[in-house]
Amino acid sequence: MTNDLWHPSASMMALKERARLLRKARAYFDARGVMEVETPMLSSSATVDVYIDSFATEFSPIGHGQSQLCYLHTSPEFAMKRLLAAGSGDIYSLGRVFRNGEAGGRHNPEFTLLEWYRVGMNDRRLMDDVADLLSSVCNFREVRRCSYGELFAECLGVNPYIASDEALSQLVRDKVDAKLQGLERSDCLDLLFSKFIEPNLGSKDSEVLEGYFVYDYPATMSALARLSANRDGHPVASRFELFVNGVELANGYHELLNAEEQKQRFEQEQQKRQERGYDIYPYDKNMVAALAHGMPDCAGVAMGIDRLLMLMLGTGNIGDVLAFDFSRA
Repeated sequence: MTNDLWHPSASMMALKERARLLRKARAYFDARGVMEVETPMLSSSATVDVYIDSFATEFSPIGHGQSQLCYLHTSPEFAMKRLLAAGSGDIYSLGRVFRNGEAGGRHNPEFTLLEWYRVGMNDRRLMDDVADLLSSVCNFREVRRCSYGELFAECLGVNPYIASDEALSQLVRDKVDAKLQGLERSDCLDLLFSKFIEPNLGSKDSEVLEGYFVYDYPATMSALARLSANRDGHPVASRFELFVNGVELANGYHELLNAEEQKQRFEQEQQKRQERGYDIYPYDKNMVAALAHGMPDCAGVAMGIDRLLMLMLGTGNIGDVLAFDFSRA
């Protein structure tokens, strides 16, 4: 029997385009004085995000000493924030990250993430930076910037900032699946957004990558972003997401600087993981200490390079842009 799994999953044309994309991205940051950094892939802590699972492994010292549980990083974010607190200035990272769970379609357990932080910028100014980067590496056109609330009003006729939990749950039962019960508020919003809004953010048939920036997410979806108020006075997260041709491509924050608030958020996420029966990971106490020391006012964003290349090449299979996808690794 012939074993064809030694072949790359991507074509040589795709791999050459990948190399060009990485080169152009680095050139963009180099021209603006943004320093490339490398951070540890292996860490004693992990993200405690309810929706992200980490790979765990064990460091076993040769000869003597106690073994140590470690995690492959899901993002360079925490280490990069420690560098920012140490005075790095504007920085970016372009490298592999690891997330346990899905493989196939748009997902691979290891993938390439571009993450960068600009000192003195807020989330709105960082949108400009994202658009400029994309315009420099591919055929990109920004179509619209709109708030999360605007899209919910237009597509579903509901105000996501003030709608009751029960109203959102009922909307899910009416429009998605009558059997879905007991979902948290953020789960309902995510489900409604991904089902009825996200697919319409950009034409899938366009040769141009059409970008939609969505900002002012509900405060319950703040993650590592600071909180603010929108023009109607509703509390919102100072974050945005970029959707291109119906695909989520980037996620950016005006970064939270308060160490105690960040610690509380980490502990709340650990509690949620425990309630759902998930593994509970240790949060990065060194990053919290860096915030306590003082991190400069900044905004940061993460962008999936594999997804960007998929959009550029018009494929829905991540294996088409990887030298070897998970099935061939």
